[in-house]
Amino acid sequence: MNARTETVMEAVVDSVVDSVVDSVVEEKNAYEVVVVGGGAAGLSAGLILGRSRRRTLVVDAGAPRNAPSGHMQGYLSRDGMSPAEFLAAGRRELLAYGVEVRPGEVTAASRDGDGFALTLADGTALTARRLVVATGLVDELPTIRGLAERWGRDVLHCPFCHGWEVRDQPLGVVAHPAMPAHQALMVSHLSSDVTLFLNGAELTGEDGRLLAAAGVRTVAGTVEEVVVEDDLLTGVRLADGRAVGCDVVFAAGTRLLPRDGVLRRLGAELYETPFGAFVKTDEAGRTSVPGVWAAGNVTGPAEQVVNAASAGYRAGAMLHGELLMADLAARAEERAE
Repeated sequence: MNARTETVMEAVVDSVVDSVVDSVVEEKNAYEVVVVGGGAAGLSAGLILGRSRRRTLVVDAGAPRNAPSGHMQGYLSRDGMSPAEFLAAGRRELLAYGVEVRPGEVTAASRDGDGFALTLADGTALTARRLVVATGLVDELPTIRGLAERWGRDVLHCPFCHGWEVRDQPLGVVAHPAMPAHQALMVSHLSSDVTLFLNGAELTGEDGRLLAAAGVRTVAGTVEEVVVEDDLLTGVRLADGRAVGCDVVFAAGTRLLPRDGVLRRLGAELYETPFGAFVKTDEAGRTSVPGVWAAGNVTGPAEQVVNAASAGYRAGAMLHGELLMADLAARAEERAE
């Protein structure tokens, strides 16, 4: 064999090896279902898909909404568990059913035949027959100095998630521009000492009537900062210098920003709420994009952990059922030919 022949042979071998490697990588990154988001909704969808023997990947950016909280409440049998412990337990359960959980962020998504092509931030290309998007949301907090630093500790947003733990304490509430009285009314059963800071919001006559019936005080003026002493919240200070004491501040995000980039790229229909726009789904979690389901806080502002887990389970189960029936129908048609 001369040198030229050897060179040609080497080139052919290299080409074959490259082709085999590309084929293996492509097959490895091809899934029946990719779940985008590894919180309660995404892990729950992944669990039922794994139990249904679907080749499933969960891609998790690792930024859950409730990460600052030391505990979560209201989830039967998991009451008081830390969010981090809850997610770690969920990942372990998925691994038992062969579901992959990969850290990363989906930066591109497009239709690919009857399925979807995805690209991760590290450049990894994936394909999926179906998608479940469970990417949650980000709270855009009021621009009050020190508020964000106390978020999830003594600055709270949900009376169901945190109310019992702060019962009978002096509570402050920062009014939301769209629903200024609502949160103060919702926490008024927790304490006889509740103060609503209007922070520029305007009350209706009905708001005033209900607040008075609930025994909630109102304070006009702009809230400038939360006051902290020895790492404990002690009150709020207004722009005019007044300081009003309280042990806890409830403050809803002025806007709730769903992490819906994947859904928007695919053209999913949205709907408006007082807190922002969210992806529209039916009762099973289907979006307006065929083959794409969504669950959890990316679909609405009030999905606590237990609700998100339920929605993820439902989406995973419905997705599996529809995929199964479609495959069986195709197989039956082939057999009939």
